[in-house]
Amino acid sequence: MIICKSAAELELMREAGRIVAETHRVLRQAIQPDITTKQLDQIAEDFIRSQGAIPSFKGYNGFPGSICASVNDELVHGIPSQRKLKNGDIISIDIGAEYKGYHGDSAWTYGVGEISETARKLLEVTERSLYAGLAEAKPDARLYTISHAIQKVIEDEGFSVVREYVGHGIGTKLHEEPQIPNYGIPGRGPRLKPGMVLAIEPMVNVGERYVKTLEDNWTVVTVDGTLCAHFEHTIAITPDGYEIFTLPGK
Repeated sequence: MIICKSAAELELMREAGRIVAETHRVLRQAIQPDITTKQLDQIAEDFIRSQGAIPSFKGYNGFPGSICASVNDELVHGIPSQRKLKNGDIISIDIGAEYKGYHGDSAWTYGVGEISETARKLLEVTERSLYAGLAEAKPDARLYTISHAIQKVIEDEGFSVVREYVGHGIGTKLHEEPQIPNYGIPGRGPRLKPGMVLAIEPMVNVGERYVKTLEDNWTVVTVDGTLCAHFEHTIAITPDGYEIFTLPGK
């Protein structure tokens, strides 16, 4: 069942989203060569808690970090560690915050120093695919129209859509119905209604779409070792379109 949130619930989720977005802004300023992913994790946790919220991911199904920090060929669920970032790396940071029982969720992929042209194109295309999907988010639209718009941008650029991991509804639980694939047939899927809150999150590989999980049982990497990216916003369906909850303030 897809839960439509009340005005009071949406206000709490709006604040959870703001905290996530501001955490991204803090981390973006901290990302540089030689910083460790564990240091970024601590910065994120400290900031989230300073805002009266709790890191959604810490302890979730046993996950040890407050953020997911996935570098280069790591797609999602990278565990923060003593790994130092290097010039030319890209890092996908996924952040969740729980505020008064409601979650916000957003991922972004950042370049470290000077990155390759391939990496730059990957980040641009993945972000563009996210906004192409969001442009289809409106009352009475079908969910997989969003999915199709994301897929078209990615595949038109010669990249691959990961199929094993999808977006999701969000609210008092980090993952709620519906599941939101990044591929699909337009005009199909559940009909969107005001009050639905969705985490839209394209995941894109430069090479083939296939991924695997490492022996730590968390970190997901591309099978062919190519670069990958992950962008995500939490949005609410409004009477005339959508509102992004995870945009940082000016």
